[in-house]
Amino acid sequence: MKYSRIAAAAVVVAATLWIGSGVLGRTDDPATATVETEATTERPPFRVAVIQARAESHVGRLVLSGRTEADDRARAVTRALGTIVELKVRRGDRVSEGDVIATLSDEARHAQVSQAEAQVEQRLTDLEAKARLIERGVIAANEKKQLEAELRAAEAGLALAQAEYDRGLVLAPISGLVSDVPVSAGQALDVGAMVAEVIALDPMLAVANIAERQLGSIRIGSEADVRLVTGQTVNGTVRFVSPTSSAGTRTYRVEVELDNADHAIPDGVTAEVQFQLAPVQAVRVVRSALTFSADGELSIRTVTPDGIVESVTVAIVEDARDDVWVNGPPDGAQIIVQGQDFVKDGQKVDAVDVNAASPALISRS
Repeated sequence: MKYSRIAAAAVVVAATLWIGSGVLGRTDDPATATVETEATTERPPFRVAVIQARAESHVGRLVLSGRTEADDRARAVTRALGTIVELKVRRGDRVSEGDVIATLSDEARHAQVSQAEAQVEQRLTDLEAKARLIERGVIAANEKKQLEAELRAAEAGLALAQAEYDRGLVLAPISGLVSDVPVSAGQALDVGAMVAEVIALDPMLAVANIAERQLGSIRIGSEADVRLVTGQTVNGTVRFVSPTSSAGTRTYRVEVELDNADHAIPDGVTAEVQFQLAPVQAVRVVRSALTFSADGELSIRTVTPDGIVESVTVAIVEDARDDVWVNGPPDGAQIIVQGQDFVKDGQKVDAVDVNAASPALISRS
């Protein structure tokens, strides 16, 4: 038992001396040791790839989905009761304004014209015969005015009869292409019944609806390129921009006039309308360079001459397939195009030209 106690006391003394040696032997300052540790582990600035901003005059394009639409369309309708005696057109025929499209049954209209013509002839003969008697003094001179009035009344009756007769002819209201003929010969029609529909295909319109925020970029007289779903591409001119918006969509109707003298552009075809906008100063960057600032605004990150990251708010001028044109960054600015998502404003970085960067660009060296 005496030997065990001596051994335990020896272990306690040895442990105490070992612990004490660690405390007593530390003579360096803890703060100094921390600084030395950080100094030995300090890393170089984060490396990013940049391009130099080149501001240039850019003509932007606004692309909208639309459709073609005939410039005018009208219905040829009957102006009198009758049965179609002759139908002179069919779908696809070209007509000029005033051409006879169909003839209705006479319904005694021709007889009325003949009667009115005879009445005019009779009044004219009476006037000529009595005029000679008036000159010789056989008849009083005041009767001449009565005879002239009767002649004018007969002529008015003839005009009315002729107008009634003309109502039996159905005329083309406009020049264009016959798109529909819903009747056939021998069919009885009431007044106002449609005999044919005529559409004017020249000029043709390309119609699109533009959002209110884009309204200021379209001007009457500006050019537009129209690509049809059929593969045709034609150039046109903006001729109308609606001053009021659609109540349902809050968009504005825009009409582009297209030359269609050969009637090659059909009505109602889906179209892609590209509007040329006014030239503005803009910088071309890759789409991936766009990011959001701490305030939630669309921006790009740049590197100052001192190597500090700084966000610049931008506005998109045109969104192309691979790149975007933006305004906001000054000419000559160093725009970060690789590594922008791994840095923040105020951070010091190592900027490398993107053309000189290695494939493993974003690294710490």
